[in-house]
Amino acid sequence: MTDPVSSIRNLGPASDAAFERAGIHTAEDLRELGADEAYRRLLASGSRPHFIGYYAMVMGLQGRPWNDCKGKEKDALRARFDALKAEAAANKPPEDKMDAILDQIGIRAP
Repeated sequence: MTDPVSSIRNLGPASDAAFERAGIHTAEDLRELGADEAYRRLLASGSRPHFIGYYAMVMGLQGRPWNDCKGKEKDALRARFDALKAEAAANKPPEDKMDAILDQIGIRAP
């Protein structure tokens, strides 16, 4: 039997659906991909970027509580998150760029 993604610390049942859309079906899939590649796939599959969600996943993959991330470690994760988010925005098809801009300035309806 395979464990769902939500069996990883800090990831709840709602995570299963988002990771499934990204082609990540099990906790083992997520562990094999690693945090950054998994997050790339989440963003590419339409998940909205969310820093807390990113670092909660990173902490969970390390077996740590999400709120264990502090100080310089959190700053370094923020830099990784920002780079992943920028990469995802640059890789969006042209027709999605307007939506990305509207999302960035906060005027598009959810």
